[in-house]
Amino acid sequence: MFAIGGYFMFRKFLKRLPKEDGKSILDWQEHYINETIHLWNEDQKKLLNELVAPVPELFRDVAKEKIAGKIGELAIAEKASSMTEDLIIRGYIIATPKRDHKWLIKTLKKKNIDIKPYQSLLA
Repeated sequence: MFAIGGYFMFRKFLKRLPKEDGKSILDWQEHYINETIHLWNEDQKKLLNELVAPVPELFRDVAKEKIAGKIGELAIAEKASSMTEDLIIRGYIIATPKRDHKWLIKTLKKKNIDIKPYQSLLA
């Protein structure tokens, strides 16, 4: 248990180290979330919560923040005026490892959302 806890603490420490621009990975993640928080509505937050449902509860908040940060980064890069389902799905795909994409595909099919536009990101 100590080894597992130590591993995750070390990873968090590495993410807190400042990069060349003076901000750490977690600083940028927080920045993107704060800059785009006003773009989210309740349905979109619900979708994000559904997508992170398979993550163990202990790590779910961290996973949700990482994914929301990537979605926010995409929204800022594309100068989005509102959060869209497309942004959420693309951000989720980019922010998560390939093994999590099976859950995404299953969830999207259950919600009758076409996955064809995302095939290049899923490959």
